[in-house]
This record gives sequence, structure tokens and C-alpha cells, in this order.
Amino acid sequence: VANTGFLSLCAHSRVTGLAVEAGPGVSHVTSVCQGQTLRKGTHCLGVAGELLSSHLHQLLMESPNKPSALQALRKTTLTQLKEQCCYVSLDYETELQEQGSHHPARFQLPDGHWITLGKERFCCPEPLFQPKLLQHSSPGIHQLAWQSLQTVPDHSRRDMLGNIVLSGGSSMFPGFPERMCLGLNLLFQGTGVHIEVLASPERGTAAWVGGSMAASLTSFQHEWMTNGEYQEHGAEYTHMRF
Repeated sequence: VANTGFLSLCAHSRVTGLAVEAGPGVSHVTSVCQGQTLRKGTHCLGVAGELLSSHLHQLLMESPNKPSALQALRKTTLTQLKEQCCYVSLDYETELQEQGSHHPARFQLPDGHWITLGKERFCCPEPLFQPKLLQHSSPGIHQLAWQSLQTVPDHSRRDMLGNIVLSGGSSMFPGFPERMCLGLNLLFQGTGVHIEVLASPERGTAAWVGGSMAASLTSFQHEWMTNGEYQEHGAEYTHMRF
């Protein structure tokens, strides 16, 4: 058992850094120092992929597109629609107000209907940065990252700032890395700090990749629980062991 934030860093060959994970069910921000997660530097956001898919469905139902097929869209279709058409805006308020500032996208539904997405394209993922849009009181994911960095000891903060890693399928939206950089640099404005983030093209599966890398290290084998131990002690041993 290992923390997914740590594994996301492993996928980037790092053991110290800040993991910003936007997954299917929940989003996390985790500070990791020399392989150890910092409890005070770990924050959770209840906005992630599945909720964004539901949000997109609601946005579509409120749009001029109203073929009956929209009412019964399957999760897989919503996910495809979200992944192919949606993006994170670098200036949400401006795009929302100026009709011509965004380009529409067309998508063919399984029944053959074509729908056109306008502002839904960037309104869908915006709650990651503005959870209040979905009635969540939590700060946005960039603000949680900033809060996490404030908890890091001074001697480790420079390493942490240079190793901010993005991971998870919901971090794959076009514009997500740029918006993270923009949001963090605004929060650090006046401090002389300039933030860059590490956004691998394979970041959607970073935790899995990091898991395979970590499990192959001889130094990690003392963390294993063997099948024999499980058979001898039962499932409750998992809680004792980890």
C-alpha cells in the first residue's frame, strides 16, 4: 500500500515534491518529502472526473441542444464527450461574457445526433478551480496546492517548488497545466517565486506507472505484505501491517 501522491512523484523519478492529483472520484494535493507524505500538507477536493461528467450533463440539458438522447446519455459517452471537447479556460470570466471568445465543438452521439458545445466546453472543468460553482465550500485546487506549500519546512520548500507534479485523468484537460501555473503564480505574486509544473503527456496514469516502478525497487520490498502473511492472519492483518 502506498500513497498515490508519492507514486505520482515516483513516475517522474522524484521522492520530494508536490503531487496535484485530479482523478475520477476525488482530487488530492499531497506534499512529499524524501518519500514521506506530510499530513499537514495533504488536502482533498471533492470535485473530480465523475462529478464533472454529471456537471457537463446538466450544462447540456440547459443548453439549446435538447435531443431526447441527451436525457439518457451513458457515462461512457459523457466521458468521451468531456475528454474530446472540454478544456480549462485561462480567463474564465472573460470567455463567459464574450460570446466570440470561444470556439464551438461538435460531437456525434451514439444515436447519430450531432450536438454543438459552446460555453459548456470550459464551464465543465471550471469547478476544479472554483468549487463554489457546484456549491462546494473548498478552495480551488490551485489554492489547495498553495496552502500545502505553506506547510513545508523552509529547508525543503525550494525542492518542493521545483517539483510540482500533475497526475490523474482530470488533469488531462487542455489548459489545466497553464491554469495551475497562472493560479499559483498569482498567489505567490510579490515573493520573487516563479512556479512551473511538471505535466507529462502520460500523467493520466502516473500513479500506476509510479506503483510499478516503486514495487520493483529492492528498497521497497520491506513494505510488501506477502500472500503467506495474508493467508495466515487474514484481511485484518492489512490494517495492522499498513
